[in-house]
Amino acid sequence: MISYIKGILSEVADSFIVVEAAGVGYGINVPATVLSELPPQGTEIKIYTYYSVKEDSQSLFGFLYKEDREIFKNLISVNGIGPKGAVAILSVLRPDELRLAVMTGDVRTISRAQGIGKRTAERVILELKDKLSAPAALFDENGSVIQTGAISAASAYSSGPAAEAIDALTVLGYSRAEAGRAVGAVGSTEDMTTEQILKAALKKINSRL
Repeated sequence: MISYIKGILSEVADSFIVVEAAGVGYGINVPATVLSELPPQGTEIKIYTYYSVKEDSQSLFGFLYKEDREIFKNLISVNGIGPKGAVAILSVLRPDELRLAVMTGDVRTISRAQGIGKRTAERVILELKDKLSAPAALFDENGSVIQTGAISAASAYSSGPAAEAIDALTVLGYSRAEAGRAVGAVGSTEDMTTEQILKAALKKINSRL
């Protein structure tokens, strides 16, 4: 098993990079979210890899962080999701966003991935909910940690003004993951009305534009 490759980033293409190490160029498939975080070509880089072997092919899939590789492994354990499907999902959702979508049952967000329909997204949620629903720190658009109790906003707010604000945001066209992050970023909502939370959450969302 190839755990990681450390070398020079020599080529970058659509969903594919080449890392040169010890005179060998390793072609590695990567999600679009990895491409957006890569250093300039010619820079030394460390890529955590997953080696996929099939009867007619061998492929490397790469990630910048060990945790992202573990999420990838969880995805390919889902019935009907192969490495390409997992890459498609991680190309539109960062791992923390996928966790939130699974925890909140957000089929719409997961089915944004190319080739992932509603039924497949539902299967991802069903099979990964027990694996990914453990309380974990999630991050807002500024990179700040959001914690509501020990779990994310979208799943913690099952009723009350905050939950109503999340529902209102989804009606406006935002995914449940986006709505949960925005409401969580507002902070304390215990003494706020639904309208106040909604306005504050929209302000958080618009501040990213």
